[in-house]
Amino acid sequence: MTKRRRGLEYLCRGFAFAWLALLAAGQGSPSHVVSSFNNLPARLLFFDDTDTAIYHDSMEGNIYVSQDEGKNWKRAEGIPSGKAAMFFEHPVDNRFGFVLTDGKTHYRTEDRGRTWRPFDVPMEPALTPAPLSFHSDPAKYGYILYQGTVCDRRGWGASCHDETYYTKEAFSDDVKLLKKDTARCQFAHSSKEFKHEAPSDLVFCVGFDSGSHDLASSRFFASSDFENWKTEDFGIGKNARGVIAFAIVSKYAVVAMKDLSAGPNGDLHLYVSVDAQTWARAHFPHATSARLRENAYTMLESTTHSLAVDVVLQDKSPIGTLFVSNSNGTYFVESLKDTNRNDFGYVDYERIYGIEGIGVANVVANAQDVERRGERKRIKSVITFDDGSSWSPIKPPEQDVEGERTSCDTRDPETCSLHLFSVTTPHNFGRIFSSPAPGFVMGVGHVGENLWVYDESDTFLSTDAGLTWRMIAKGAHKYEFGDLGSILVIVDDEEATDHVKYSLDLGKTWTKYDFGVKLRARGLTTLPDSTSQKFLLLGQVSKKDQKKDIGRVVVVHLDFSKTRGRKCSENDFEKWYARQETSECLMGHMQWYKRRKPEANCYVGEKFKDPVVHEDNCKCTERDYECDFNYVRKGDKCDPVGPERIPAGVCARPDGTYLGSSGYRKISGNTCVDGVKKDEKVEKSCSQAQPAEGEVAHHKFSFSGQIVQHSYFRNSQTILVRLSDGSMWQSSNEGYRWDPIIKDQRFLVFYHHKYSDDRAFLITDTDTYYYTTDTGRNWHSAKAPTPPNSFGAQVLRFHPVSDYLIWTGNRDCQAATCRAEAQYSRDNGRHWTKIDDYVRNCAFAKDSEINADPSEIICESYRDKIGNQRYFTVKNPLELVVGSNFYDTKRKLFDSVVGFAKFSEFLVVAEMIPEKKSLELEVSLDGQHFATGQFPPSMHPETHAYTILESNTKSLFLHMTMSEPPAPYWGSILKSNSNGTYFGISIDNVNRNEYGFVDFEKMIGLDGIALINIVSNADEAAISGKKKLQSRITHNDGSTWTALNPPPIDSLGNKYECQGTKCQLHVHGYTERRDPRATFSSPSVVGLVMAVGNVGENLAPYTDSDTFLSRDGGFTWEEVHKDAHLWEFGDSGSILIMANDEEPTTIVMYTTDEGKTWREYKFSDHPMRVMSIVTVPSDTSRRFILFGSYPKSAGSEAIQLDFSSLTSRKCVVNVEDPGKDDFELWSPSEERPEQCLFGRQTLYHRRVRDRNCVVGIQPKAADRIVQNCPCTRADFECEFNYVKNANDECVLVEGTTPRPNDDSCKNGEEFWYERTPYRLIPYSTCVDGFRPDRGGEHRCPGFKSKGTVFWLFMLILPFGFTAMVAYYYYRKSGMARGTIRLPGDAQSPFNRDSGALATLASVPWFLIGLAGIVYESVASWLDTHLLGSRRGYRNLPIDEDAQVLRFEDED
Repeated sequence: MTKRRRGLEYLCRGFAFAWLALLAAGQGSPSHVVSSFNNLPARLLFFDDTDTAIYHDSMEGNIYVSQDEGKNWKRAEGIPSGKAAMFFEHPVDNRFGFVLTDGKTHYRTEDRGRTWRPFDVPMEPALTPAPLSFHSDPAKYGYILYQGTVCDRRGWGASCHDETYYTKEAFSDDVKLLKKDTARCQFAHSSKEFKHEAPSDLVFCVGFDSGSHDLASSRFFASSDFENWKTEDFGIGKNARGVIAFAIVSKYAVVAMKDLSAGPNGDLHLYVSVDAQTWARAHFPHATSARLRENAYTMLESTTHSLAVDVVLQDKSPIGTLFVSNSNGTYFVESLKDTNRNDFGYVDYERIYGIEGIGVANVVANAQDVERRGERKRIKSVITFDDGSSWSPIKPPEQDVEGERTSCDTRDPETCSLHLFSVTTPHNFGRIFSSPAPGFVMGVGHVGENLWVYDESDTFLSTDAGLTWRMIAKGAHKYEFGDLGSILVIVDDEEATDHVKYSLDLGKTWTKYDFGVKLRARGLTTLPDSTSQKFLLLGQVSKKDQKKDIGRVVVVHLDFSKTRGRKCSENDFEKWYARQETSECLMGHMQWYKRRKPEANCYVGEKFKDPVVHEDNCKCTERDYECDFNYVRKGDKCDPVGPERIPAGVCARPDGTYLGSSGYRKISGNTCVDGVKKDEKVEKSCSQAQPAEGEVAHHKFSFSGQIVQHSYFRNSQTILVRLSDGSMWQSSNEGYRWDPIIKDQRFLVFYHHKYSDDRAFLITDTDTYYYTTDTGRNWHSAKAPTPPNSFGAQVLRFHPVSDYLIWTGNRDCQAATCRAEAQYSRDNGRHWTKIDDYVRNCAFAKDSEINADPSEIICESYRDKIGNQRYFTVKNPLELVVGSNFYDTKRKLFDSVVGFAKFSEFLVVAEMIPEKKSLELEVSLDGQHFATGQFPPSMHPETHAYTILESNTKSLFLHMTMSEPPAPYWGSILKSNSNGTYFGISIDNVNRNEYGFVDFEKMIGLDGIALINIVSNADEAAISGKKKLQSRITHNDGSTWTALNPPPIDSLGNKYECQGTKCQLHVHGYTERRDPRATFSSPSVVGLVMAVGNVGENLAPYTDSDTFLSRDGGFTWEEVHKDAHLWEFGDSGSILIMANDEEPTTIVMYTTDEGKTWREYKFSDHPMRVMSIVTVPSDTSRRFILFGSYPKSAGSEAIQLDFSSLTSRKCVVNVEDPGKDDFELWSPSEERPEQCLFGRQTLYHRRVRDRNCVVGIQPKAADRIVQNCPCTRADFECEFNYVKNANDECVLVEGTTPRPNDDSCKNGEEFWYERTPYRLIPYSTCVDGFRPDRGGEHRCPGFKSKGTVFWLFMLILPFGFTAMVAYYYYRKSGMARGTIRLPGDAQSPFNRDSGALATLASVPWFLIGLAGIVYESVASWLDTHLLGSRRGYRNLPIDEDAQVLRFEDED
């Protein structure tokens, strides 16, 4: 028995060894076959779920077919050589394919390319990416729409329009006309995902209804019988025109329609349907200020439970914001800011195939710098595991492919994460990262702070849907997945190669396979479902490597079927869960696939069978919820943007309650059950709801301390408040709700980043500070190199590159060497480097308008660096030192300075000359070269203080104090030439206060208009110490000043007591303001001015004054209310509010007709002293905040006033034809004798005074320069060393000499002129006319010998050719039609692969269309051309404690 058992054992072993040997014998190496072609393909693709491949050579116009996955090829039989222009496979029936030619005869296959038969249509195909549209019902496979173009040719040009035809038998029948004048037609049933109960023959068309092809006649049509058409009105009636595009995305039908009321720059509105019958407008949240513009939004790859849209919110840069919708596609929430996109509308965003909720995107880390200064993008990759509800950096591998540790700290995701090239820079066919192989993701990228260049990147693999990654190869490679991920293939994508590498164990080990041809890889592909073991490698072969049977383009057929000897059995598979780091649940369920085990040596072999997904529901957790509509995430909670909309009648009583949103909603498509329920309705007070139309609402909040600092983020609804107790508070919804920031922390000050709208810094009394980079949604702590300084210097300085910072703090202040030390950071405070110590002020020389070296730092640094800085005197002078390369290379500019200041394009330094005891003004435009300011001889600032005033008209205004202490202060305003070096007197005796501030303010939005107050009794005031003030205004940038015209009657209809010619209007100015930001005028409503003052001979005390308004930039005035008031402008002037500024009050007054009528609103039962009224900085909101306090209260109040429900009617804006809408064209010249200001007549767009409508953030018509006017005396001012005499003539100052002539001809002038006593105001654009600035005429040397025609021809020739090429590609791309950019919406992957390939593929079309393009370009040209801050001050007094007074935080 024992022997028998042993015999059986030996026999079994023998069989086992034989079986293993047989398996080993069955395993072998890959094989390959090389096929040659003449050109790269326009398309290389497979018929779905078949072995049939198509190679379309558009250069030679031929189709090649392979029936064995690309192993053997032959030209399509039945199609004449050179005729194939486009190829389309049938999306539903994989037997059919269609080849379109340039003519009217096309070709069809019904046997996957084995045979081809011709069919005829009435016209040539339209120049669109997809002239054919198919029905999604397999039973109606023959239902196809054909879009063609018919042209009426005249001479060199043609007038063309598109028509759409239909067939019900795949062109076996005669095609019939569907509709003329169409831009796009599509079956409502054209997508398997878009399921609905609409009629099966329903067709949608974007077309034109009046024979005209302009946007105003573009409408959306529908027909259910191919004959009778109706116009979809989307619920807005006859205004449903201006349809730009239509598309079906996943389960949604989307129509984009332009708001024609706003002209060519009007917003787009999206209308969405999930049933093809009812349409709803898509709503975007308030807080994002999302505006859709043509060619500035992209419909992204979407799921069956949400729609994804990327919207360009920037004006100059292709940077977007990703929004994700609710389940019916109508309400969107912001998912990701600053998404990277290119100029063609493609967005770096892709979902991981087959895995719900996971997607990869690229963002622009320096979006503000790119937008403001055109800097190069810094791209970072992020990943979401919850369908865009939250995003995080991609976790990098710990080591590279050689086992070396990653060069950066993988624990710090800000500086060390994985970044991948994405959709905007594709390098292969199809999807960028993933395939139907479940969980497998590959990419080319870089580990570090941001993405590098492609040729310096490496190749990475994730086998768990992006959760973890490992580097699999140095260098960039093309990659592909086969046999459901059991085979991975990569090929070098940086240089020519003769081999591929493949892995059979999920990327753990790689084997090299040489295919014998050296080529430059252009594409690597396999069957679309990644179930095959065969691959196609497309490449170009250099001339030296070409052989008799190897052409310049080859397709290498790679067969890996012999690399494994057996098919996988059930034991070779495992469950693979798509899991996150914290949970296996994804989108509310555990999702898993059956996947081959890594160590299993077998092939899957399930060809054409997609992997089956399994789902097990989970209990709901916090991660399964996102912010509801009109809520934004702030930290770990969702805050309301504003009052909640509720149905009419729900709140019958103000003191009632209603069930409202909790602020959360379950992520669309999430299937979790039970568990946490964050989306249940909550009971709310009706006072929290949005008021009914016509009503005003208010919301109160009490602070425990007094408000000492407050400021909005620019372009945001978020405001910060600092209290006297050191606490910080924040509201993200314009004061509707307030939350503390970092409780139990004391803050000294906060700064908004001067150049980055979404950054702010909170400074404590230690070396810990807090910052935000997302407008206060999240606050992060950071360590400064020192505690903040106590020497009065601004703690933080900013740079146009938003990550560059300068910190000035205390060093060794517990010892005898206490001093201020400055350090800089180039990474937003993560690392600091010392600049210098014993400094008073350090700043970057670079500014948004100063063209200085970006690495240059300027410091006011004490000469003797020893001892305690607190006790330094004038004997230790401040030197001005500039250091390039971030202060690494230093040089001293001046030995002794009072200070420096940056203003507009000028860098101004006050230099002290000790031996002369004088003060010199040094001016620079680049931070390197300085010129000494030249003053009239009687006004050199030797013993005077001066204040640099605002300037935006290419001149520098300066106030020079002329009064002598102890008299009150006043002085003269001087104005410079265009480079700020020569100064002449503009007006004398201008008022200033003891702090250096001056009663001088320019009108916002109206160049050259400014208000001042002068001391009318200067001689008397020098003795009595009491000033009498009078107001003056200039409308020509300080050349002349006049009194303010008083209104004829007051606000009660009575005449003023003062009636003589000495009676004028006088207003209280800058020096008396509690909040300097409360300006006379607003940036959002040009020409509207408000002020507190009186009619009389002099300015009366503030409490004896009344409130006045001007609608024309100060030419005429009207009294709008008695008593002094605080005011604020809202909604571009459509609403103004006022509050009494003399005593506590319970009411505010508001007007919607700019002061004609006023209404009261009671906000409190007890009188409150209002200290300030604020709204968003752009003055475009209808919500205001009153800051104030109740008498005898230690705290303060914030009361939000909400006027947004006063009216729901949106103002009509017609940018194309301004003045024929709710706006009017207005010019400052209407109320004055001169028709022109600064040598031009300009028309401004403003709301008609009595139109009760909401302006909002919609674009208004740009200022329109009607004409440049002939020069008049008002366009000139006195030249240096000249002053005006009593006859208003410029005369030479006694004892001075005129400036020398300037014969430099810097701007290519034909003549130069001798100087005269006059000079042209730098900001004026007047032409010819009266020119007192021109003396004797002299010809300039140069190129003037050539005639105008010669230079015009030389300039136009290259630009004309470039324009023709650009126009061709514009038309060819489909962008001329306003196409919605869809995922994969391209004729070929190669259209996105490389510019060279795209150009080659388009050459025949270019040559054919050239003549017509020339004509259209010329015709278009003929049609067009032959038939449009804080007002900061810089005060420089001269004394021992002299310093520059700055308000940089308000710039």
